[in-house]
Amino acid sequence: MQISDFDFDLPRENIALEPARPRDSARLLHVTPGAPLAEAQVRDLPRLLRPGDLLIANDTAVIRAQLAAQRGEAKIGLTLDRILPGGDWHALARNARKLKPQDILTFGDDPVTATIIENEGDGAIRLRFSVESEEFDAFLKRVGALALPPYIDRPFGPTAQDDVDYRTIFSRQKGAVAAPTAGLHFTPELLAALDEAGIQRRTLTLHVGAGTFLPVRGDDIASHKMHAEWGEIDEETATIINQTRARGGRVVAVGTTSLRLLESAADESGFVRPWRGETAIFIKPGYQFRVVDVLMTNFHLPRSTLFMLVCALAGTETMRAAYAYAIAHHFRFYSYGDACLLERAR
Repeated sequence: MQISDFDFDLPRENIALEPARPRDSARLLHVTPGAPLAEAQVRDLPRLLRPGDLLIANDTAVIRAQLAAQRGEAKIGLTLDRILPGGDWHALARNARKLKPQDILTFGDDPVTATIIENEGDGAIRLRFSVESEEFDAFLKRVGALALPPYIDRPFGPTAQDDVDYRTIFSRQKGAVAAPTAGLHFTPELLAALDEAGIQRRTLTLHVGAGTFLPVRGDDIASHKMHAEWGEIDEETATIINQTRARGGRVVAVGTTSLRLLESAADESGFVRPWRGETAIFIKPGYQFRVVDVLMTNFHLPRSTLFMLVCALAGTETMRAAYAYAIAHHFRFYSYGDACLLERAR
């Protein structure tokens, strides 16, 4: 497979710059391999799923991960990626080439500093801040900004409305750089309707890292290395997943982040155990799914690992046709855009 196999042309006018209002009024394209495409809205999800299905969403909460730092007179742009065992942070940095261990970064007039622990090359660094826990949260609130995807055009930076819009109803566990955007479509009314329809609901945690914004470099997919992301599935959720599958219910992942963690935590038979740690799973066509039957996700970038993932789930030709339909019928793409409900190819 070559990266060019997953390319397509997307008109700029198809890129959403703000979400649908209300959120569950977004359009939903139902994709079932071998069946005609069907249009709906996100609020129709209860009738598109089945009683006894298990809906699993990501409860990560976005932090203000974009920081403007200085090393002396040099300006260093930081995007926090993930916290590491022991309290260090992994980050992506602009102008990072000359950074070396023990360099001190400052953040304007703020008293908090950061010490470079390691320069890994290719813009990746490891650093330790001078504060932790609640003090660190307060620091990010003072000086940090949302790391919005580059295709959301904000010439003057993220707005106060973005602070509201770029957060899901499931947000509980702080640590993500980017929002798990399929979850942005859910409202209290939709959750109540799912409950009434007999759809079970659980959450897991996968902290989406800065690597989600990085393109695939080169044309050889096999050489692409995914950035690790930290996640957790608790014992109760693992038990409910296994019980659902045992009685013939379907596992419905809300977003590619939920799907990647579910597949990481499953053994070859599809049995899921409690899981805590980092995953760098790369799902592309040819992957044999173990747990997930249905995926609700937004429309993804061309040449991206996320488009490869949906092609693995529903079939490359099926997804190319679905995306061509979505573009022609003016569906809205990317983080603030519309969604699709994908049935797994059998």
